[in-house]
Amino acid sequence: MIEVAPSILNADLLHLEAEVQKIQEADWLHFDVMDGHFVPNMTFGPMFVSAIKDITRLPIEAHLMVEQPETFIPWYAKAGSKRIIIQVETCKHLHRLVQMIKELGCEAGVALNPATPLEVLDYILPDLDLVLIMTVNPGYGGQKLIPETIPKVRRLAETIKANGFGCKLEVDGGVNWENVHTLVEAGANVLVAGTLIYKDPDPAAAVKRLKHCAALG
Repeated sequence: MIEVAPSILNADLLHLEAEVQKIQEADWLHFDVMDGHFVPNMTFGPMFVSAIKDITRLPIEAHLMVEQPETFIPWYAKAGSKRIIIQVETCKHLHRLVQMIKELGCEAGVALNPATPLEVLDYILPDLDLVLIMTVNPGYGGQKLIPETIPKVRRLAETIKANGFGCKLEVDGGVNWENVHTLVEAGANVLVAGTLIYKDPDPAAAVKRLKHCAALG
């Protein structure tokens, strides 16, 4: 099954409760957490997660695009995140942080930037619940998908299948109506979409349409 995880990065933050209610047909709520150091932007603290988890049935995944993620992980777990995703580029001790996330009762995910090779996952893939392939360089919403990331998705999907690993494969960045079939065909089974959903006049309909398009893919 293909899952949809709307990112609230492009939502109207002045009316966040209403914005979250629009996408209740999705599968996850995606938080892009940025610290202004690892990426050139700053976004949501753990208080946002704590506040929003009480107004939605959707499980929350926190994507930590931050330096020193070991400091942030306990905060976002305590706030109510069901899944925590860390950037491999920020981790000196990746295995230790993956185990920390699991010990806090959350699913563990690892994200890779477009230019980061898949080989960094060689000794951690069996321990992961999810791998997130960034299909744009992180930091801003509304970017165009980098075409070279699609073969990367396909190669990882083949590795997961060949070894019988149970982790999901998520993509984030530039997902649109023209490329969703290609991404799903390549092996993605979780789709993060912010601009596509929240710039649509009817976000609820956009979620349903994205699921339908993904199923056809």
